[in-house]
Amino acid sequence: MDRQLVHYLPVITTILAMTFSVVLFRHWWAKRQATYLFWWMLGIAVFGLGTLSEGLTTLNGWHEPIFRLWYISGALMGAVFLAQGTVYLLIEKKTADRMTAVLVAYLAIASLAVALTPIDTSLVEPYRLSGTVMEWEWVRLFSPLVNVYALFWLVGGAVWSAIRYFRRAEGTERRVVGNTAIAVGALLPAIGGAFARFGRIEVAYVTELIGLALIWVGYRVIVTDPGPSIHATQRTRVA
Repeated sequence: MDRQLVHYLPVITTILAMTFSVVLFRHWWAKRQATYLFWWMLGIAVFGLGTLSEGLTTLNGWHEPIFRLWYISGALMGAVFLAQGTVYLLIEKKTADRMTAVLVAYLAIASLAVALTPIDTSLVEPYRLSGTVMEWEWVRLFSPLVNVYALFWLVGGAVWSAIRYFRRAEGTERRVVGNTAIAVGALLPAIGGAFARFGRIEVAYVTELIGLALIWVGYRVIVTDPGPSIHATQRTRVA
């Protein structure tokens, strides 16, 4: 399949992700006790690695190291570090630390499997990425579990926060809007990822860009909200 305009979208998404990760780094650096900001920064940076590998494939064609980078940073880790930031935001740090240890061990095993699996070169497409080229088909079973985990915490956490603010007194409208934007933005790449598993990687390219833009918009809406502090009564603060 020849390159189409949609195949260049990951280049734009990568620029957006790397810029956003710098913004989050500065936010975290200003308040380094906020562990959730560190994980959000890491999550956006890793997301950017995934879209970078997609963009490089569009520009330079399929290459095995880039494919493996794409699968590890995109299919496995594309949203989970962002979700882990929400874990640190919503629950006790000691419990979050334990969950992180299990998550990192799981990702290490899964990444090793991706790194070692042989590649069926007969299934490689010049400018498109797909997990079907991995000969060890069982390796692809790692990603659904970790992505469901990410979906639960990232989307679920944002929806929960939006509902909590909606029920509170006036003055939290911006936080409702911001968390809603984050929830939708996080859901879109998950939908695109499902399409990608069935060979429609172009859908993922579109949803990644729109989803990341919505997450950034939601973040900006919340951190620029002059209203009452989220952290005053709940562990749901972004600013």
